[in-house]
Amino acid sequence: MPLIPLLPIFHQFNREFFDKSLTFGSHPKVAVRWSDGRLKKTAGLYRSYRSLTKFLKAEIVLSRPLLESLPSTAIESTLCHEMIHAWIDLVLNVKEGHGANFQQRMHEINSAQNRFQVTVHHQFPVPVALPKWWAVCLSCGVRLPYRRLVNGAACRQCCEKFSDGQWDSRFLLKYEPVLKDI
Repeated sequence: MPLIPLLPIFHQFNREFFDKSLTFGSHPKVAVRWSDGRLKKTAGLYRSYRSLTKFLKAEIVLSRPLLESLPSTAIESTLCHEMIHAWIDLVLNVKEGHGANFQQRMHEINSAQNRFQVTVHHQFPVPVALPKWWAVCLSCGVRLPYRRLVNGAACRQCCEKFSDGQWDSRFLLKYEPVLKDI
């Protein structure tokens, strides 16, 4: 299923829920785009970039891997969620996560329409990333799944038991690749 263009939805929501405050005329104050495939655990994000003295840019990124197979309501609720973050930052000029301003605007939007529900946390299915490595403690034999190699990692159980909780090189983990079923 091809990805739907986000900018028309952004402009519609900006008119409906944000009093056109997220644009300068017809130009968005925030870039809106699909992820390049790396955003795999969260449905979307808002971020802004600033120097010490001025605002540089802001963007909303929606997760292509998570949202591309879901209904358009999932895309709309996620985009609207991130637009609330942008509105709080760019219009209210407040630094907050899901605080009072977010909660109030979310409630107002949910009360004003019934096409989708904006929520604080999505309930979309997130693919589970399988481990690539087993980290093995040669002292106690514990095997822990790891997705990446971590230099200097030691067995927590052995460090707590034999070194008063302090890191000890005697308990460094040895990595073995996870064998995939062929």
